[in-house]
Amino acid sequence: MQFKFLSNLILMVFLNLLVKPVAIFGIDAAVQNRVGVEEYGFYFALLNFTYIFNIILDFGITNYNTKYVAQYPNLVKRYMGKTFPLRLFLFVVYVVFSGLLAWTFGYDGRQWYFLAILIFNQFLISITFYFRSYFAGLLMFKIDILLSVLDKLLLILIAGWLLYGPAKNGLFQLEWFVWSQTASFGITACIAFVLIIWKVGIPRLHWSPVFNWVMLRKSFPYALLVLLMMLYQRVDAVMIERLNPGGVGRHEAGIYAQAFRILDAFVMFGMLFSNLLYPMFSRLIKQNESVRELLDSASRLLIGFSIVGAAFCFFYAPVILDVVYTPEIQEAVPTFQWLLLSLVPISIISLFGTLLTANGSLRVLNYLSFAGLLVNVGLNLFFIPWWGAFGASLATLLTQSGIAVLQLIYVWKFFRLQLQISVLLRYAGLIAWLAATFYIARLTGDALKSVLLFMGSSFVGAFIFGMIQGRVLLAMLRRKA
Repeated sequence: MQFKFLSNLILMVFLNLLVKPVAIFGIDAAVQNRVGVEEYGFYFALLNFTYIFNIILDFGITNYNTKYVAQYPNLVKRYMGKTFPLRLFLFVVYVVFSGLLAWTFGYDGRQWYFLAILIFNQFLISITFYFRSYFAGLLMFKIDILLSVLDKLLLILIAGWLLYGPAKNGLFQLEWFVWSQTASFGITACIAFVLIIWKVGIPRLHWSPVFNWVMLRKSFPYALLVLLMMLYQRVDAVMIERLNPGGVGRHEAGIYAQAFRILDAFVMFGMLFSNLLYPMFSRLIKQNESVRELLDSASRLLIGFSIVGAAFCFFYAPVILDVVYTPEIQEAVPTFQWLLLSLVPISIISLFGTLLTANGSLRVLNYLSFAGLLVNVGLNLFFIPWWGAFGASLATLLTQSGIAVLQLIYVWKFFRLQLQISVLLRYAGLIAWLAATFYIARLTGDALKSVLLFMGSSFVGAFIFGMIQGRVLLAMLRRKA
């Protein structure tokens, strides 16, 4: 199982490093540079509005689906025939709920126009995740990984042509970007549908009120968990725009978007980790096998590289922002630095939360997420009126750190894992190595040389402190041969 995880992880990282950075920095960031911080802040607030309650589209079915298929792969076709009509019904509920909430917020006509497109985009994304959950549950990770990057690849082609094609010197409209997303998500959803039909056959669709009730009742803990996590992770942008109405709110939301985009790029890799680990943890737990070895390998990689990524972004924030963006660089630096430090606790939550979800410990996760929501909203209400986007970044860092610590304590106790001093020293040593590397690298006086030296030294440090396990990689190569 450890070999399967690491081999698919290498493929996943390779493809995502090829595609997603281009989509995030070459397309998404370029759109913000073209339309301006305030205009993109308008879009970013609406996007996060649709993210917060998109769990209604899924209601935890995808997570439950992956676990169920991993444990009972022979029942896939019959199971799909009952869950797919339920997904369509939940889309209608999501549209009605989002519309009522938008009316309550007092959105204007242009906001309604964008909101309608973004809501449909959320449906396309959720239906693709639904189809991918079957491939993940069947441990067909290569198809799942290819589908995970396909929408971004299509977005690069479509939006890239609009940004850099014949009209590159003209006025770029935000609507073009949103409709490019619709086309990319729609094509990906259709391809995922064709592949799953090819794999399991055409299911017989059946609307069953009894099954739907049982399904919703069983998946409710998953849905509640995702809703609570989405609220305390995505409510920041909405609160920034709402607590500072008008141009100020949209401008601050745009500043926050500059930092959040790069954080989200790193977090995507953590989510892909979770997609790989969730069915593996589920199967190991189902078979009463130890998760210690898989957990150790995954934690070294994910937490270790999250420390490297957070340190790089904190130390080289002005350089990164200057390369990626054109406006408001200095104003965004503090927000960027402190928000990117959240990468470490978010990675811990992603890893150990996946284990607890596979174990069925949803009540604990929901309690922790509810506490995180209360803390995050409270801190945002206090910080945002004073410090705007920077205040929201502090609220995120404090909230995520608290949840990560509580989650770690619970995992150690429940799975009877011993807290080894050597593990803490390993991470502390890596942090000290990175800090020393930065102060030595900046003596070069050249930004490019400093960055290259830091990146090379980080890779060496990952080997020295055991984040990359040479013996495991050698064993993989021997087994592959």
